[in-house]
Amino acid sequence: MATFSYVAKDKSGRVERGSSEAENDKMLARRLQEQGYHVMSIKAARGGTAVATVQVGKPAVAAQPAAKRRGAIALFGRVSGRDLSVFCRQFATMINAGVTLVRCLTVLEEQTNSARLKQIIREIQHAVEGGETLSRALHRFPRVFSGLFVGLVRAGEIGGVLDETLNRLATFLEDDQKLRRKVKASMTYPTVVILFAFIIVTFLVTFILPKFMQLFKDLEVGELPGPTMVLMNTSRFVTSKWWLVAIIVVCLAVAITQYIRTRSGKRNYDWLKLRIPVFGRLNHMIAIARFSRTLGTLLVSGVPILQALETVASAIDNVIIGEAIMAARAAIREGERIGDPLQKSGMFPPMVVQMVTIGEETGSLDSMLHKIAEFYESEVEAMLQSLTAALEPILIVGLGGIVGFIVISMFLPLVAVIERLSEAS
Repeated sequence: MATFSYVAKDKSGRVERGSSEAENDKMLARRLQEQGYHVMSIKAARGGTAVATVQVGKPAVAAQPAAKRRGAIALFGRVSGRDLSVFCRQFATMINAGVTLVRCLTVLEEQTNSARLKQIIREIQHAVEGGETLSRALHRFPRVFSGLFVGLVRAGEIGGVLDETLNRLATFLEDDQKLRRKVKASMTYPTVVILFAFIIVTFLVTFILPKFMQLFKDLEVGELPGPTMVLMNTSRFVTSKWWLVAIIVVCLAVAITQYIRTRSGKRNYDWLKLRIPVFGRLNHMIAIARFSRTLGTLLVSGVPILQALETVASAIDNVIIGEAIMAARAAIREGERIGDPLQKSGMFPPMVVQMVTIGEETGSLDSMLHKIAEFYESEVEAMLQSLTAALEPILIVGLGGIVGFIVISMFLPLVAVIERLSEAS
């Protein structure tokens, strides 16, 4: 891939000079024409380096202030997947209509509701006006635009099909967000029940039990039953050493978080996510669905398979499966078929391996991967529904058992007092 400098006119007749990467000058000319430009000249850039774009009547943007602005933007939170999908869909529509790249970015900046994305689009526009390609400008913001996103945009630029690529990206992001929403929605009920159980138990142990302790002391109950003693000791510790409990919880949470951020900790955590009963199978299916959807989207966009596998390995949020993908990539580079190393890894079900092998043999690997993704996404949805249905009674019985144990433990000494009073009378 070479770098070319060009001179072109937009629809308003304004002359623009810039540079871009492409396989050859004809491919670049085709891309510029699709973006609504009239190409005046194209020539190879000296030394393969990009020549800064200079628009007539418009001063060049200083690089140093832009870098400072990017540094300030990087301090804020993330852009949502929904905002990115809308960004891609609108961008593709305007590119397809022949609107120039800079004009597209101007309109997108005005239309987006996300303040952070608005700032980022402005920075991308400045970079593109300064002579950078769109993919290189996006690469400046890795926390917002993933390697997958940038790789697809680069493939669209080189192939002159940026609008199609952006539409595929929008569809990919929408499908990914749909899967995430299903998982979150299914976990909402169990999370709410567990939270309320914690609040109820904390309230009983902290406020109600001390009152009963004073009551038992006034009634001179004497020796308390075993369950009551356990609750009483727990209540005394929580009420008198609550600060110690808080410190232990915070330190434990920080220690676990820091451990997971290490290479070995992340690997062990991801291994546990795949091996834990019930949820391990769910996590595995989600990872396989994401692998298939991502790889299929990359391949259909024209990204070479070795580069696509490397991008997928970094996009999958699981080190174990990522290592299996990279091992498959190394085997493919040595001349093996993609199905064989996937089977040897043990991380991909036989059905996936067989469908990938058939897709490779018939030259329809991208479409086969999308079918695998659709199958596993439907399997994830079905498993989430059955899991939620099974968790509801388990959580209700568990919460009832905890509250019942506390209530019974509190009333056991009163029963003993009542029996003693009955015998005395």
